[in-house]
Amino acid sequence: MKLYVANPLYDSVFKYLMEDNRIAKTLLSALLKKEVIEVKMRRHEYPNIARDTISMFRIDFAATVQEEDGHKHLILIELQKTWLETETLRFRQYLALQYNNKENMLTESNGKFAIPMVAVYLLGHKVGNIKEPVVYVNHKAFDYNGKEVKTGMPNPFVDSLQHDSIIVQIPLLHGQVNNRLEEVLSVFDQTQTYADDKRMLEVEENKYADDADMVYILHRLQSAAANPEIRNQMNAEDEFFKALEDRDTAIMQRDKIIKERENTIKEKEDTIKEKEDTIKEKEDTILQQQQLLRSIIQGMRKSGMPIENIVQATGKSMEEINELIKNQQ
Repeated sequence: MKLYVANPLYDSVFKYLMEDNRIAKTLLSALLKKEVIEVKMRRHEYPNIARDTISMFRIDFAATVQEEDGHKHLILIELQKTWLETETLRFRQYLALQYNNKENMLTESNGKFAIPMVAVYLLGHKVGNIKEPVVYVNHKAFDYNGKEVKTGMPNPFVDSLQHDSIIVQIPLLHGQVNNRLEEVLSVFDQTQTYADDKRMLEVEENKYADDADMVYILHRLQSAAANPEIRNQMNAEDEFFKALEDRDTAIMQRDKIIKERENTIKEKEDTIKEKEDTIKEKEDTILQQQQLLRSIIQGMRKSGMPIENIVQATGKSMEEINELIKNQQ
């Protein structure tokens, strides 16, 4: 059975999705590959789509996770989503704010240590030539010889100064489901975009029939599609990004015209330079010929040849011979 649901790539839909506690735990558990027992959305920043800025949607979570040995602990999850290519500086600036936030310190450590943090990036674009749709970047400690330090790890001091990252390249989600994370992320797969309306995804509900959490996510997205306020926000996002695209197109066209003019000017300058070089070569040739002729005339004069005979021998006029002799002196 086909379901038509709202596209979670839109910020308004993603916000609506992640505000549901059950869905937040489902997605974060899949990303972390750990059971998230409790999750709380913290103060966060949403983009103002009326501003001429790159969309970067941010949500902060405080999550209690349970390790395989049963140990439970608190971590911060800084989730950032963008569907346009943006500078890494924007991501770094946001992380810097979290590092400087005193609220992110462990209360039981009297402010000495920070709550461990994981940065999650949901990207609507590819990152270079990385072919994997999901990339985990985990920090480890090594000694001078490159051997991993395991004794005493994890350590709150080390964890306070480093963070792990999870990078998701949404364009590389092509319907292949090989693990739990890919199954959860499959609702972001843009190959399912409805042909008549990119705000909607056309999803096959039957493939999730045995997964209550995924069915719940689909129904939440279906609810978002039917919500007039969310649809209006999606329209606003489309208008905003259309304005950005138009601006970028205009800039590209302007840059193209400027480049063409620069190339034309360069071609004219090269042509002028070639003509100047040709003239210089001709002038040098004439000068060499004149110098050779002067040497010949000088030799004829030293041998006592009358000027009339020199005129006849060189084919030059008397005036030209006298001018050459004058310049030679």
